[in-house]
Amino acid sequence: MLSRDEAGRPSPNPPVLWDIESDPILAGTKLIAGAWDAARLYQVGVIVGDAWQESDGRFRDDVRHFVRGDDDSVTHVARRLLGSPDIHGRKEREPEHSVNFVTSHDGFTLNDLVSYNAKHNEANGEGNRDGVDDNVSWNCGAEGLSGSAAIETLRNRQIKNFLALQLLTAGTPMLLMGDEMRHTQLGNNNAYCQDNEISWLDWSKLRRHADIFRFVRLLIAYRRGRDMSLRTNHTSLNDLLRQSHVEWHGVRLYRPDWSEQSHSLALTFERPDAPYRVHAMLNAHGEPLTFELPALKNGSAWRRSVDTGLESPDDIQPIAKAPRVDQSLYIVEPHSVVFLTAAVNREHGTDSA
Repeated sequence: MLSRDEAGRPSPNPPVLWDIESDPILAGTKLIAGAWDAARLYQVGVIVGDAWQESDGRFRDDVRHFVRGDDDSVTHVARRLLGSPDIHGRKEREPEHSVNFVTSHDGFTLNDLVSYNAKHNEANGEGNRDGVDDNVSWNCGAEGLSGSAAIETLRNRQIKNFLALQLLTAGTPMLLMGDEMRHTQLGNNNAYCQDNEISWLDWSKLRRHADIFRFVRLLIAYRRGRDMSLRTNHTSLNDLLRQSHVEWHGVRLYRPDWSEQSHSLALTFERPDAPYRVHAMLNAHGEPLTFELPALKNGSAWRRSVDTGLESPDDIQPIAKAPRVDQSLYIVEPHSVVFLTAAVNREHGTDSA
């Protein structure tokens, strides 16, 4: 909205955005732009200025499509894993400029994203006409609350998939309050008008879904431990990617499947000065897949940091306690995400056990 001129036309250099960024009172303030306005203008990736970060709706949509198992989603999610260089890859944009989110104050909560195929806004009094219709959601086999243990297990796994991709990829993660304990709005995706149990947080869910809460806490701890050692101030996203070592794979090493029907992907990634090399495997198929693992130097081994196909507490382990993976193949369960890590000895250029 602030990027339009007096006639309502989008402006390439809107003065108000520069004024906000250069105001000395706002120096050091986190500035986050939403790329939408009331006239349906969507400008993610074109906001001017160095201080502005951008809520990245492309990350939200592409990750939702992939995790749901949609066709033509692998190439898009690959870009999101690397901080969306197709959107933010201009010289002046740093890796953290993309604010990566899956859910926000608008739309479904994360629990409802995996529990409903359609919005249920009847309580809003508008005949279920309000709120967006295309939520890129999947109810995992039953609409709404379910007593099925299998459906509940799948929903829990899908929630962890979203959280892992959101918190462990390049960019600034944004979490919706309540997602860490599976807050539900009973399928209402426009609950701004509900000051009742639909929108209130039920804090007992922290105990009921303690595994999700633990999963989020350890993801944040892992990310902080990874990023604290990085010297990326004033490094553009393009520079960072050029300095990093990136290898794409499918179930076989160095053979990624970029076809429209592909629902799996693997990535080996090492950032400059990072303490760990990461190997990620993503399986959005409905059956397990066996992935080949890259060999490490000097007989060291990968460690299983995250595997959403396993039950808590094996789904995530602190780096120091992550179990070794000594085999050359790894079975990734259906609808699962795996992150393996290997410590890097920068002094000698080798991998550590």
